[in-house]
Amino acid sequence: MSTATADSRFESLDPATGEVVAEHPIHDEAAVRQAVDRARAAARWWGGLEPRERRRRLLAFKSALVRGMDRLAEVVHRETGKTLADAQTEVVMAVGHLDWAARNAVKVLGPRTVRPGLMSINQKCVIEYQPLGVVGVIGPWNYPVYTPMGSITYALAAGNAIVFKPSEYTPGTGEELARIFAEAVPEHPVLQVVTGLGGTGAALCRSGVDKIAFTGSPPTAKRVMAACAETLTPVVIEGGGKDAFLVDADADLETAAQQAVYGAMANAGQTCVGVERVYVHERVYAPFVEKVVAKAARLRPGSGPDASFGPITMPGQLEIIERHIADALAKGARALVGGLDSVKAPYAGPVVLADPAPDSLAVREETFGPTLTIEKVKDLDEGVAKANDTPYGLAATVFTRSRRSLDLARRLNVGAVSVNSFAAFASIGALPFGGVGESGFGRIHGPDGLREFSRAKSITRERFKSPINLLSFERSPKDFARALALVRFLHS
Repeated sequence: MSTATADSRFESLDPATGEVVAEHPIHDEAAVRQAVDRARAAARWWGGLEPRERRRRLLAFKSALVRGMDRLAEVVHRETGKTLADAQTEVVMAVGHLDWAARNAVKVLGPRTVRPGLMSINQKCVIEYQPLGVVGVIGPWNYPVYTPMGSITYALAAGNAIVFKPSEYTPGTGEELARIFAEAVPEHPVLQVVTGLGGTGAALCRSGVDKIAFTGSPPTAKRVMAACAETLTPVVIEGGGKDAFLVDADADLETAAQQAVYGAMANAGQTCVGVERVYVHERVYAPFVEKVVAKAARLRPGSGPDASFGPITMPGQLEIIERHIADALAKGARALVGGLDSVKAPYAGPVVLADPAPDSLAVREETFGPTLTIEKVKDLDEGVAKANDTPYGLAATVFTRSRRSLDLARRLNVGAVSVNSFAAFASIGALPFGGVGESGFGRIHGPDGLREFSRAKSITRERFKSPINLLSFERSPKDFARALALVRFLHS
């Protein structure tokens, strides 16, 4: 939580208690531009380093991040309310991506030659990937380390400097990340943080950075894109999801139930790739539901060490969760675990809703709370059709032992699919991550994530004079005849 004060500062609050965690400056447009100017100078140094020197510094950042993990996790815990274990988990996942990006940037982004083809056989062709310069990152509050680091890490490895605007709910986490980076890379301000409310993010969009990486809701993403359009600043967007979980008749029901409940309830359901909808084969519907109910009913929200998950970080989200539950129940869904009385600020307890109407808000809109809808389907073909019936397309899960698993995964209209596990792709550095539709576009992580924060440059160098010279006013009829004959030989 956060509240603004009259002196261009704002407070971050512990969502579990309402206590003030810290005060932070509201950086205005001038301050943001100054940070970008400093980053521009730092980018020339950072991008000009030998790749092995950047790698060495990034690995030093990784080591500093591990050393500072407990302190960083404590800040995340205070600002978001999530359990310390969950906070440490996201730091661990961020460390894995940092390691992969640092060790693979040279291989992915190094110059490579390509064949020119017979028509241009006299040319030597090279593709190089160059840094963009300065990348602005606007991060979310739900995973304030792991998610923005998915952009920061890969953009740094590609040779860019960063100006990071963390969520107003988690400014201290952003500042702690910048402090740890400065410990490892003290020479220049390659990673800077600007804090504030929505106006600070808008100023970053208009500041002249070379790309914006944004994570947040689709409505906010559209405002970011509109602001960036004023300066033709390219963007990569992750805009949330309404992720589906499919259970086939031959699935390991015990593991599937455990993963579905964790995917739906972890971090109080405040996970972009979290499970919100489950479609279960009719032959195993009853035993699967029984297992889910037993596991979900044991979960308890709270702020102590024994809590399953923490509070709802944004107070306004409680109203959305409550409205989605009420709408589903009014349209005929059955509450198997919890119900309307599960929402008791600042917490929302686990809720499992069976057989919701297709037009229920809990089916159509992102709930972002510890709720789960379960629906029976005659087979997974119907499950895929229902899973795809949404404007979102971030991630999905399929539980099946069938040889059709890859076919089912391919047919799901999402950016990432895990078969027989929940969100396994999230911790694998080599795999790109991003969505389709209202879940956004562009990719972070993996080789695609490195290229997302670089620009491809094509270079040709003539090795010898071409026997066919068409690009000259001194070309002859024989040049045309040779070219046409070659084209007919190669392509007719």
